[in-house]
Amino acid sequence: MQYIQFSISVSDAQLRELLIAQLAEQNFEAFEETDNELLAYIQEEQLDRAAFEQLLADSNQPAFTETVIKQQNWNAQWEESFQPVIVPGICTVRATFHDIKVDTPHEIVITPKMSFGTGHHSTTQLMMQEMAEIDFKGKSVFDFGSGTGILAILAEQMGASEVIGIDNDEWSYENAIENAEQNKCKNVKIMLGTIDLVGGTQFDVILANINRHILLQYMSDMFAGLVENGKILMSGLLTDDFDIINESAIQVGFKLLGKHELNNWIVLLYQK
Repeated sequence: MQYIQFSISVSDAQLRELLIAQLAEQNFEAFEETDNELLAYIQEEQLDRAAFEQLLADSNQPAFTETVIKQQNWNAQWEESFQPVIVPGICTVRATFHDIKVDTPHEIVITPKMSFGTGHHSTTQLMMQEMAEIDFKGKSVFDFGSGTGILAILAEQMGASEVIGIDNDEWSYENAIENAEQNKCKNVKIMLGTIDLVGGTQFDVILANINRHILLQYMSDMFAGLVENGKILMSGLLTDDFDIINESAIQVGFKLLGKHELNNWIVLLYQK
């Protein structure tokens, strides 16, 4: 399996965030940001080149370079550049090779893979901040689109008695299992597949850091998957997504409890 790395010159931070959201909908799996550049990664067979080039043209960012990277080299490159992530007062996410002083209540040690959920993305940090406001003690949790598993791991560290994480990407699934073992999790179970795997089960809390289309598609399933008065955090959303997501959520019966924003991304807290 080979990946393509696209290097896109983008100096505007908000435009980078917007491109990340749009490229994620085109099956791009991971991203790196610098002050002037966005690196976007996709499996070679998943690329719709015409759609990709049209998106860049519509964004007035037509110039890019590309490099083909084999999976093992791709991940080695990512590991070398991976930096610790600190969400002040809540959690530090670091790799096994980092030797740093941790000054947060929670610490997650991961084997960094090039996928969503390493802690760098704004939505992951928003989710962590909102999780700190929820009482997880003794609660059952469903992490829908668990990525590398750090939110599932954090939920256990915050006291959850049962955490089910599901992702349909095999590499993320394997990495999440590895990370759960690395952090000595006893209550986290990672599964490969879709929300159908937990059909008929209800949870106290659902964590859904995915994207607008998936959230809209499974809004009714997520409502059915919560106990009465259960809470759900939704992210992977841009500020412009709020109206359509909120309308869908209210329509199925959710009550909006909170909304917070970071770098043009939002997290929404609802209750059943």
